[in-house]
Amino acid sequence: MTFVCGPRMRNSLATRAALLDAAVKRFTRDGYDDVGMRDVAGDVGIDAALVVRYFGSKEQLFEAAIDACFDGEHFWEGDRADFGRRLADQLVYGDTKPGKMQGLSIILRSMGSAKAVEVVQRSCVQDFMQPLTDWMGGDDAPVRARLMAGLLMGMSIGREMTGGPQTLSPEHCELMRDRLADLLQSLADG
Repeated sequence: MTFVCGPRMRNSLATRAALLDAAVKRFTRDGYDDVGMRDVAGDVGIDAALVVRYFGSKEQLFEAAIDACFDGEHFWEGDRADFGRRLADQLVYGDTKPGKMQGLSIILRSMGSAKAVEVVQRSCVQDFMQPLTDWMGGDDAPVRARLMAGLLMGMSIGREMTGGPQTLSPEHCELMRDRLADLLQSLADG
């Protein structure tokens, strides 16, 4: 039987995941300005230096927390011809994903911070608006992309606030889906 003495092996992926989970919870509850690296480290029971090791800075931790709330899927992937219908079905009938609302909560609670706004805007443009604009194409694509983003955010928030499709009759759900599909398709097509 052989025994090996020395430092315990650490699971860096588990530590990083625990830090990210703690950061999401902290930023959701407190917003950007009221969360420190030591707070997040304390929630996990490790030294704050490890937060810096895994994420670099508070800004990078904040951006990673927001990114963790969204699935990274691009809703515009797939056949362009039925884009509006696909997305409208998802908005009206699809399962709500708690992480998306958590990400939105982080953003809204942090909008009083100039640094947080800078991180959110940079991330939003780089990871969402620019790829969507490129996919849409055309001279007016930046305008159509912003209109679509506003419509999607408004519908998502509205769904959470009003209880989703279960608060409407099946006929009203179908009517909303059909009208929404037409709006989304017209924005996608230009």
